[in-house]
Amino acid sequence: MVASRLIYPRVTLVSTYDLGRQPFGLASPAAWLREAGAQVTTIDLSRESFRLDAFDSDLVAFHLPMHTATRLAVPVIREVRALAPAAQLCCYGLYGPPNEALLRDLGVEHVLGGEFEQALLEVVSGEGHRCRVASGSALPRLQFRVPDREGLPPLKSYASVECHSGRRVAGYTEASRGCKHLCRHCPIVPVYAGRFRAIPRDIVLADIRSQVEAGAEHITFGDPDFFNGVGHAASVVDAFSREFPGVSYDVTIKVEHLRRHADELGRLRDTGCLFVVTAVESIDDTVLTRLDKGHTRADFESVVGRCRSLGLTLSPTFIPFTPWTTLEGYCELLRALDALELVECVAPIQLTLRLLIQQGSRLLDLGWGGLGAGLAPFDHDQLIHPWRHRDPRVDRLQEAVSSLVERRTGAPRVVLFDEILSVAATEAGLVVPARLTQRRPRASVPFLNEPWYC
Repeated sequence: MVASRLIYPRVTLVSTYDLGRQPFGLASPAAWLREAGAQVTTIDLSRESFRLDAFDSDLVAFHLPMHTATRLAVPVIREVRALAPAAQLCCYGLYGPPNEALLRDLGVEHVLGGEFEQALLEVVSGEGHRCRVASGSALPRLQFRVPDREGLPPLKSYASVECHSGRRVAGYTEASRGCKHLCRHCPIVPVYAGRFRAIPRDIVLADIRSQVEAGAEHITFGDPDFFNGVGHAASVVDAFSREFPGVSYDVTIKVEHLRRHADELGRLRDTGCLFVVTAVESIDDTVLTRLDKGHTRADFESVVGRCRSLGLTLSPTFIPFTPWTTLEGYCELLRALDALELVECVAPIQLTLRLLIQQGSRLLDLGWGGLGAGLAPFDHDQLIHPWRHRDPRVDRLQEAVSSLVERRTGAPRVVLFDEILSVAATEAGLVVPARLTQRRPRASVPFLNEPWYC
């Protein structure tokens, strides 16, 4: 395919936010489109200023991988629609299909979901009229290309890893996409419906190689769950370790998989894994059942012990404020983190997060009674179904700890934890408990220096 056969030969790919990472969601489709002869401009608005010349294109496509990115994209879409009325607009990624009605109202002609590269190429070539990628079993199996990062800001502009040896420049890649699990709250589920796609090892390694050559000293594997295909994961990290022995990495793995594949954790440690992110969400088994997480508190505690015995750092994430959260349950979460010596391993923002109920979420299957909260209609500004807890003290606590963490950005994690503990105990009418564990030096726990927003 050559540019003269493309109906939209000039394409701008836009990212608004990608967790402080150089956006894979621009680099991957850029490779496909440039191979077809398109003139591709990329702009990452989390690191670059809005430039009108960047939008002088036939097609402007916005990557919508998450809630925050989508909310940030809405005003930009409006601005581009006004400034470049002749340009076709496209949105692609996990948050495209669930928000299709809103995006159409904004003037977006093409809405694509998961596995979007081929569909985006079809739009550019005129084969994808107002198309949308199917979900679940109908998802296409792509012939992946090596991502093309030309034109993106350098890696040093993005989040880096802080560890005992200092700061490491971080890159990002994906060895798989989608997920074979059906957690109720997960935005992947409405699009992938329990399916995942492995990216060939050679493609993954080539992407890592180009980033290491560009200065990466650490790689984040952004797979929703690195152990969805544990054999594929093992093959990737073994090859990674052989070719890049001085480069570290991190992965995201479900508690359920960390327990089931415990014999693979030593491989992670031995191949350079610096830490493992795991979405614990809650330590309340009732909440975990409602979320359909597939693990229990006991499973989590077992995994903590196993990882600690191997010297593998665990970085748990949480959604502590749900319709089923109680004040006592929140305080118990804090006590558990202290007892498990995980205070330094948890970013303070994780203790503020409120459950998001997006359009098409499996949480809606629970109905009003199952949610146990006041659920409002879909809010087109917030892009969620707002809810209020039946105990207003829980909502007040969430607002209080969110305000505290926002005000105290940059404060040591252990200091913020103590302050959150005090606020929570006061709201619950409890005596502030004495801390059970001694403080460890912050540098002993590796972490990415970017706040975590969904």
